[in-house]
Amino acid sequence: MRTILFVNIGSSLKPALAVAAVKSLGNQSVQVSAAAGDLTAPDDAVRQIMVEKDLEWPTKIISIDAIDFSAFDLIVSFANGKGFSIPSLPGSPAVVYWNVPDPQQKKGKQAITVFRTIRDHIFQLVHDLLGQGYVTALTQAKKNAELVMDNLGEGIIAHDQQRKIFFFNKAAEEITGYSRQEIVGRDCHEVFPERFCRSKCSFCDLTAVPALPEKPYSLVIRTKEDLSKQVEMSVVAITDFLGNPVGIVASFRDVTREFELATRLGEMEQFAGIIGRDAKMQELFRHIRDLVNSNASVLIQGESGTGKELVAAAIHNEGRRAKKLFVPINCGALPEHLLESELFGHIKGAFTGAIRDKKGRFELADEGTIFLDEIGDISPAMQVKLLRVLQDGTFQRVGSEETITVNVRVVSATNKDLQDEIAAGRFREDLYYRLCVVPLYLPPLRERRNDIPLLADHFLKQVVVEEERAAVSLSPELMEYLMNYDWPGNVRELQNVIRYILVRCQDDLAKVHHLPANIREQYTRTVQVAGPRKRRAKLDVASVRQALEAEGGNRVQASRRLRVSRATLYRFLEKNPLV
Repeated sequence: MRTILFVNIGSSLKPALAVAAVKSLGNQSVQVSAAAGDLTAPDDAVRQIMVEKDLEWPTKIISIDAIDFSAFDLIVSFANGKGFSIPSLPGSPAVVYWNVPDPQQKKGKQAITVFRTIRDHIFQLVHDLLGQGYVTALTQAKKNAELVMDNLGEGIIAHDQQRKIFFFNKAAEEITGYSRQEIVGRDCHEVFPERFCRSKCSFCDLTAVPALPEKPYSLVIRTKEDLSKQVEMSVVAITDFLGNPVGIVASFRDVTREFELATRLGEMEQFAGIIGRDAKMQELFRHIRDLVNSNASVLIQGESGTGKELVAAAIHNEGRRAKKLFVPINCGALPEHLLESELFGHIKGAFTGAIRDKKGRFELADEGTIFLDEIGDISPAMQVKLLRVLQDGTFQRVGSEETITVNVRVVSATNKDLQDEIAAGRFREDLYYRLCVVPLYLPPLRERRNDIPLLADHFLKQVVVEEERAAVSLSPELMEYLMNYDWPGNVRELQNVIRYILVRCQDDLAKVHHLPANIREQYTRTVQVAGPRKRRAKLDVASVRQALEAEGGNRVQASRRLRVSRATLYRFLEKNPLV
């Protein structure tokens, strides 16, 4: 049975007459409803013209504010396109506009004459709608459009300005594990408690104008079966024929397998703002992806300058807490009494200089993430106080007896070996196990030298844009020096060196003499002692074999997958005929 809604933004007269006309025709193949902005009961003149045709006023007329458009196959509007908007997308009803003039303010016999004219006009329109096959054609067109959308490989989800979902195709069901019966008609945030779009959601604040992302983006979603899936999402606005925004449509595709394959083959160059193609970095990307839907404490270990705070921010920004604050603090930069105040806050008069109450970092990070950098440098007394927060989520501000409870995810980092610190009696073992539920290790730059050109190119482009200058490239000789340098300051030092180079170089090609003296000197010493350090081979048997299998033996495609020239691949195959 097809469902039709007759609606008017003003008086209920015209929708009521249309519903009464349908019922008077005795058509059992349609179910009709009326909706209006003004639900005033009919006056005597209206009752008279209805009695003349044996028409009955509908027992129920829906308020225009309570319309569920998704419940109907066809909308017949007397609003002439004004006053409210109906999304035009597969899944939403077909829409027909009837231009029936509003009755003028008349009384007595004049009013009856006007209402009789409107009644007969609407009666003829209803007769044509049902008798000429228009309803069947319009609703079939809707079904055909839905069929097309259901055969797309991409998931499609659409919702209105209030996040109410009105379309969800078959591919979306398969990717998310939810059926459209569970989804359509509900608030997006109710169906997906962690928000389907995670930190990229533009409709969290329904009182503000949503700022939609301009480009496709990646995110991790949780399916109904509580599985993590990597998807690529595009979002566009839906507007009515007057150009007014009425909602959004998002298309997304499951790229979990591509993500996993790319990390295995070392093809991913960037994830969540972290640059790296080395196998160690690919493994790190997988760990971050696994962590985004967890609340487990994470301990990031690595030398200074390896990017520990960047990794901590990635864990926060890609996860369920992304809409809350990410609050970093360098525990090694503050003396004990100031660190306690920074972490837990204080009340006015707690100590000299405490002229007002102050919230601590833990309180600010409630429902979000706190990043405790250089955690290995805190004192034994502070370790005890920190342990209590990690155990039960409670603490007191300095000088206060009031207990504050927070829900905070803790990510910490250190450049020290905490196992050695525990053995030396400088770090509590119970605190270590609270902090290190999931350990992450960031390799120093000297252990992933093949990432140096990638990082250098990234920083070079970044600084060129910031400085608003013409593009600059690095000479092969200069790159050789960078590849042979040991980088005690790691990625941070490389970034600073690139800035130094661009200050020195005023041309479009940076050369060796633009490098800092310490890098040139170390290269000279290295060459004198052992000769230039050989770069790690670009290819190995396992990766070549895997690329050839993935490309069905096509060597040209395999060379592109391996990011080497065809000549390089052919030379490798000549030297390794058993690949």
